[in-house]
Amino acid sequence: MAAPQRPDHLHRDTLAVRAASQRSQYGENSEALFLTSGYVQPSAEASARRFAGDEEGFTYGRYGNPTVASFEQRLAALEGAQACISTASGMSAILMMCMGLLKSGDHVICSHSMFGSTIKLIGSDLAKFGVTSTFVPQTDAAAWQAAVQPTTKLLFAETPTNPLTEVCDIRALADIAHNAGALLAVDNCFATPALQRPMALGADIVTHSGTKYLDGQGRVMAGALCASDKLVTETFLPVLKSAGMTLAPFNAWVVLKGLETLGIRMEAQSARALALAQWLQDHPSVKRVFYPGLASHPQHALAMAQQSNCGGAVLSFEVKALDDDQARQRAFHVLDSLQTLSLCTNLGDTKSLLAHPASTSHGRLTPAQRQLAGVSQGLIRVAVGLDHLSDIQADLDRGLTSF
Repeated sequence: MAAPQRPDHLHRDTLAVRAASQRSQYGENSEALFLTSGYVQPSAEASARRFAGDEEGFTYGRYGNPTVASFEQRLAALEGAQACISTASGMSAILMMCMGLLKSGDHVICSHSMFGSTIKLIGSDLAKFGVTSTFVPQTDAAAWQAAVQPTTKLLFAETPTNPLTEVCDIRALADIAHNAGALLAVDNCFATPALQRPMALGADIVTHSGTKYLDGQGRVMAGALCASDKLVTETFLPVLKSAGMTLAPFNAWVVLKGLETLGIRMEAQSARALALAQWLQDHPSVKRVFYPGLASHPQHALAMAQQSNCGGAVLSFEVKALDDDQARQRAFHVLDSLQTLSLCTNLGDTKSLLAHPASTSHGRLTPAQRQLAGVSQGLIRVAVGLDHLSDIQADLDRGLTSF
């Protein structure tokens, strides 16, 4: 469904509440939820043209939906992309990207520090189909360059990473990819377009787990790819039609409405995250804090340049311990001592969520893979929500001071 005409150069805050499909004949101000799996066609000829892609119009729920289209148009507008295609989850968006771009014999370069499921998908699952991969240090541009092969088709970065918040130089990786005739994809889950627009820095594709900050309240699952019109229509849409990674209209509607408050949520949650990171780095039971907004972060200057001078809403910290066994025991103690905050592996909620990455999001990796990713047994990830800062500190302090 076509987007209505809008003035050029609207602010992202305005696009977050205005970008959507045309209103129906009823003139609704809040975007409508269209719950339908099929569409009545005006004629057999029109139906044939629509199924062939020669005429705009919805044909079947697996291929498209007006509510889903509104979400796609809004996210594309926020990312500064020509187009967007949505999926049922963030991982299904990554799978769609790989299925559309890669074939047997192709090569992918990724960071050691990618999300655990991404490492598993690209490093193990796709390998069964002849796709090879090389994993390199997230922040070492020279290592990315050295990993390039004649068959390299994709560089895939996540910045900041989950859970150590490592930041890569998007412009530098874009240059490496393009000089090799490859594409650069960036997972923008942590920063969101409210803080960072990778395509403005040279990325070709932006991946999203809409389950996280785009929704913002932990209600539904969703995913998306933002890219050029050509990539979306010629490369990714055919995969969607065949494989059916379709985003449900209700989930699309929930995330569409979540985008309306994305900017103010990210601003408020990031401010709390910075204050919490500063408090944690002075805590006697904390070994180290990982947060791009801290001056002690190795990529602090780069993060402030790429992420609208903001560190985001996720941080991680390691507890002090003598060895791995004690570190795991102490991390579990902190998490089991929580009385207010949530022990939950999701992130992006208005509720602050804590997790132990080594046993959850990165639990399927080998010990060697976890070591390369820097995910230790004493590491705790905090996705800071809208809880009051003093209550967050008190709940963490209870466990940290009672080892």
